[in-house]
Amino acid sequence: MANSGLQLLGFALALLGWIATIVATILPQWQMSSYADGNIITAVAVYQGLWMTCAWQSTGQIQCKVYDSVLSLKASLQATRALMVVSIVLGVIGICIATMGMKCTHCGGDDKTKKARIAMTGGIIFLIAGLASLIACSWYGNQIVQDFYNPLTPMNSKYEFGSAIFIGWAGAALVLLGGGLLCCSCPGKTSYGRPYSQGKPISKPPSNKEYV
Repeated sequence: MANSGLQLLGFALALLGWIATIVATILPQWQMSSYADGNIITAVAVYQGLWMTCAWQSTGQIQCKVYDSVLSLKASLQATRALMVVSIVLGVIGICIATMGMKCTHCGGDDKTKKARIAMTGGIIFLIAGLASLIACSWYGNQIVQDFYNPLTPMNSKYEFGSAIFIGWAGAALVLLGGGLLCCSCPGKTSYGRPYSQGKPISKPPSNKEYV
């Protein structure tokens, strides 16, 4: 059975990854305007996120506009938004369950085996949340790469990876690592031998017949 230090480390990593997932979901810097062509000179940098698009001017001013319609967005963007929200919700559930199963808490009773199974369940939920976030960020990144190398895309309309997508990847990695450490709380197999033998040979019951 995993010790308390391993559980605390796994929970801390998963919590940090969950916070990074929230930050990445909120930030608008999922993709930024590309300057691959050195001949392009512009005083405005355009950022696009999951919920809004922003224009950053050289004077330091920033203007953001929330997307007007959800149905008008690309399918990849809608799927990314859904997966990131699912990852955050699963992270909340994983935090609650893992907290009850950790050895340093008094929730979930005093049965160590039961608490270890609860912590393992929280770790599994964290793994699912991390996979959802990883798939979302990878899907969005793949779409950026396809649009960048598409010859039909104008040079001034190409985008590169933004800082938010890297934060999302880092958060997904931390959640997966933390969930994996919590899954190490799986209790080992216990022996179900007779409780009163304790390794001593069991004597045979006396026979009812007496031989003369």
